[in-house]
Amino acid sequence: MPDNVFRYKQFSVSQDHAAMKVGTDSDLLGALSEGGSSILDIGTGTGVLSLMLAQRYSEAEITAIEMDENAVIDARYNFSMSPFSGRIHLIHATFQDYLKGYKEPIFDCIVCNPPYFDKSLINPNVGRERARHSSSLPFSVLTQGAFDLLRENGVFSTNVPPEALSVFKAEARIAGFQLYKEYQIKSVPEKEPKRYILVYKKGKVESPIVKTFCMRNSDRSRSEWYIELMKDFHVPGKGYRLEVQK
Repeated sequence: MPDNVFRYKQFSVSQDHAAMKVGTDSDLLGALSEGGSSILDIGTGTGVLSLMLAQRYSEAEITAIEMDENAVIDARYNFSMSPFSGRIHLIHATFQDYLKGYKEPIFDCIVCNPPYFDKSLINPNVGRERARHSSSLPFSVLTQGAFDLLRENGVFSTNVPPEALSVFKAEARIAGFQLYKEYQIKSVPEKEPKRYILVYKKGKVESPIVKTFCMRNSDRSRSEWYIELMKDFHVPGKGYRLEVQK
């Protein structure tokens, strides 16, 4: 958009400083992730996930942590300008440093749009590299840290591409999580899923719920599912992207 602001129905997201901009990955995770009374957003970036969850869960207290100082500038502004400013608490820190301050579970829900480009070339933009590459937050550290911070029966929601799916699932199992829900997201019906929204539970799961959805119909029009999913967030006629980030 010309003024570098994404406008949602109840809030706006300024992204002048953050390396990673608002995209469909964050929209999908923000709309499909599980919430509760106390939520941790790991690597909040512009803050869009925290804002979406604050809108969905009106009683939630949300802690948003971010390591990149440029992203913190955007997130702080976006939180302060939102109607949820009193319920979102921003911390400038790495997840690894944040973990050092806690010895017991304190959250009902954790959400993270994680770095996952482990085998791709390092990006010369340091902020974008940190946001995209798992070297800044290995899956093993993310999953074990999330498990340790969750109360019993708490849930951890995340967004993973096909090329990282098996590795991420293995690390989640090692940490002690059980898969609770798996949303397989296709761009169009005839193609394989482009993203997997995974919801893990710290507790027993009899059988995970697995569903497949498409963002577009075969004629490339928006699917009814996607329109319904985003109806409380997207402003009609603003032309939000439907493509997942590459």
